[in-house]
Amino acid sequence: MSSLVPRSIFDDFFKDFAPAFYVRPLHGDALPNPSKIKIDVKEDDAAYTVHAEIPGVPKDDIQVSIDGNVVSLRAEVQQKDEKKEGEKVLRSERYYGAVERSFQLPADVDAAQAKAKYDNGVLTLTLPKKQSGATQRLKID
Repeated sequence: MSSLVPRSIFDDFFKDFAPAFYVRPLHGDALPNPSKIKIDVKEDDAAYTVHAEIPGVPKDDIQVSIDGNVVSLRAEVQQKDEKKEGEKVLRSERYYGAVERSFQLPADVDAAQAKAKYDNGVLTLTLPKKQSGATQRLKID
Protein backbone atom coordinates (compact mmCIF):
# COMPACT_ATOMS: atom_id res chain seq x y z
CA MET A 1 0.00 0.00 0.00
CA SER A 2 1.24 3.43 -0.73
CA SER A 3 1.55 5.93 2.04
CA LEU A 4 -0.95 8.75 2.20
CA VAL A 5 1.44 10.94 4.17
CA PRO A 6 2.97 13.64 1.97
CA ARG A 7 6.73 13.36 1.60
CA SER A 8 9.11 16.24 1.73
CA ILE A 9 12.04 16.55 -0.66
CA PHE A 10 14.24 16.58 2.45
CA ASP A 11 13.02 13.19 3.78
CA ASP A 12 15.64 11.20 1.86
CA PHE A 13 18.35 13.77 2.54
CA PHE A 14 17.93 13.68 6.34
CA LYS A 15 17.17 9.96 6.77
CA ASP A 16 20.82 9.28 7.65
CA PHE A 17 20.60 11.71 10.56
CA ALA A 18 17.93 9.70 12.36
CA PRO A 19 18.47 9.27 16.12
CA ALA A 20 19.77 5.70 15.62
CA PHE A 21 22.32 6.68 12.96
CA TYR A 22 25.32 5.72 15.06
CA VAL A 23 23.97 2.33 16.12
CA ARG A 24 23.12 0.95 12.68
CA PRO A 25 24.60 -2.47 11.96
CA LEU A 26 27.82 -2.62 10.00
CA HIS A 27 26.28 -4.84 7.37
CA GLY A 28 23.93 -2.51 5.67
CA ASP A 29 20.44 -1.26 5.70
CA ALA A 30 17.23 -3.22 5.99
CA LEU A 31 16.12 -5.42 3.13
CA PRO A 32 14.21 -3.59 0.44
CA ASN A 33 10.46 -3.64 0.89
CA PRO A 34 8.31 -5.48 -1.69
CA SER A 35 7.77 -2.31 -3.66
CA LYS A 36 11.50 -2.40 -4.54
CA ILE A 37 10.69 -5.12 -7.09
CA LYS A 38 9.32 -2.77 -9.70
CA ILE A 39 6.92 -4.26 -12.22
CA ASP A 40 5.19 -3.29 -15.46
CA VAL A 41 2.12 -5.28 -16.49
CA LYS A 42 0.71 -5.18 -20.01
CA GLU A 43 -2.31 -6.98 -21.36
CA ASP A 44 -3.55 -8.07 -24.76
CA ASP A 45 -6.46 -10.33 -25.72
CA ALA A 46 -4.54 -13.56 -25.09
CA ALA A 47 -2.01 -12.90 -22.33
CA TYR A 48 -0.43 -10.66 -19.72
CA THR A 49 3.20 -9.61 -20.02
CA VAL A 50 5.03 -8.73 -16.82
CA HIS A 51 8.46 -7.09 -16.63
CA ALA A 52 10.01 -7.17 -13.14
CA GLU A 53 13.30 -5.53 -12.19
CA ILE A 54 15.35 -7.92 -10.04
CA PRO A 55 18.96 -6.82 -10.65
CA GLY A 56 21.98 -8.63 -9.25
CA VAL A 57 20.19 -11.91 -8.54
CA PRO A 58 21.11 -15.15 -10.35
CA LYS A 59 18.13 -16.65 -12.17
CA ASP A 60 18.40 -19.82 -10.05
CA ASP A 61 17.57 -17.71 -6.97
CA ILE A 62 14.29 -16.38 -8.40
CA GLN A 63 11.00 -18.18 -7.84
CA VAL A 64 7.72 -17.46 -9.60
CA SER A 65 4.47 -19.05 -8.51
CA ILE A 66 1.01 -18.72 -10.02
CA ASP A 67 -2.22 -19.50 -8.19
CA GLY A 68 -5.25 -18.66 -10.30
CA ASN A 69 -4.90 -14.93 -10.91
CA VAL A 70 -2.28 -14.28 -8.20
CA VAL A 71 1.37 -14.10 -9.24
CA SER A 72 4.10 -14.21 -6.60
CA LEU A 73 7.76 -13.30 -7.14
CA ARG A 74 10.48 -14.21 -4.66
CA ALA A 75 14.21 -13.55 -4.93
CA GLU A 76 16.97 -14.77 -2.64
CA VAL A 77 19.60 -12.05 -2.35
CA GLN A 78 23.00 -13.06 -0.99
CA GLN A 79 25.91 -10.98 0.13
CA LYS A 80 29.34 -12.48 -0.39
CA ASP A 81 31.77 -11.03 2.13
CA GLU A 82 35.43 -11.31 1.31
CA LYS A 83 37.88 -9.95 3.80
CA LYS A 84 41.45 -9.60 2.68
CA GLU A 85 44.38 -9.44 5.03
CA GLY A 86 45.10 -5.90 6.15
CA GLU A 87 41.66 -4.71 5.05
CA LYS A 88 39.13 -3.12 7.38
CA VAL A 89 35.44 -2.80 6.46
CA LEU A 90 34.15 0.62 7.46
CA ARG A 91 30.63 0.34 6.04
CA SER A 92 28.85 -2.22 3.90
CA GLU A 93 25.44 -1.50 2.40
CA ARG A 94 25.02 -4.85 0.71
CA TYR A 95 22.61 -7.30 2.26
CA TYR A 96 21.21 -10.78 2.06
CA GLY A 97 17.80 -12.28 2.55
CA ALA A 98 14.66 -12.53 0.49
CA VAL A 99 12.40 -10.04 -1.20
CA GLU A 100 8.93 -11.01 -2.23
CA ARG A 101 6.04 -9.44 -4.09
CA SER A 102 2.59 -10.70 -5.05
CA PHE A 103 -0.02 -9.11 -7.24
CA GLN A 104 -3.42 -10.01 -8.60
CA LEU A 105 -4.39 -9.98 -12.28
CA PRO A 106 -7.95 -9.42 -13.56
CA ALA A 107 -8.26 -12.96 -14.99
CA ASP A 108 -6.89 -16.42 -14.17
CA VAL A 109 -3.59 -17.44 -15.74
CA ASP A 110 -2.95 -20.70 -17.60
CA ALA A 111 0.05 -21.72 -15.49
CA ALA A 112 0.86 -24.70 -17.74
CA GLN A 113 1.49 -22.36 -20.69
CA ALA A 114 3.26 -19.56 -18.76
CA LYS A 115 6.85 -18.70 -19.68
CA ALA A 116 9.62 -16.84 -17.87
CA LYS A 117 12.84 -15.29 -19.17
CA TYR A 118 15.53 -13.50 -17.17
CA ASP A 119 17.95 -11.18 -18.96
CA ASN A 120 20.10 -8.31 -17.65
CA GLY A 121 18.26 -8.03 -14.34
CA VAL A 122 14.78 -8.01 -15.87
CA LEU A 123 12.41 -10.94 -15.44
CA THR A 124 9.89 -11.18 -18.28
CA LEU A 125 6.80 -13.30 -17.71
CA THR A 126 4.38 -14.25 -20.47
CA LEU A 127 1.18 -15.32 -18.76
CA PRO A 128 -1.55 -16.62 -21.09
CA LYS A 129 -5.09 -16.06 -19.91
CA LYS A 130 -6.95 -19.20 -18.97
CA GLN A 131 -9.64 -19.90 -21.50
CA SER A 132 -12.93 -20.22 -19.72
CA GLY A 133 -15.25 -22.99 -20.74
CA ALA A 134 -17.59 -22.36 -23.61
CA THR A 135 -20.55 -20.30 -22.58
CA GLN A 136 -23.68 -22.36 -22.51
CA ARG A 137 -27.07 -20.82 -22.93
CA LEU A 138 -29.68 -22.27 -20.61
CA LYS A 139 -33.15 -23.02 -21.82
CA ILE A 140 -35.75 -21.47 -19.61
CA ASP A 141 -38.72 -23.72 -18.89
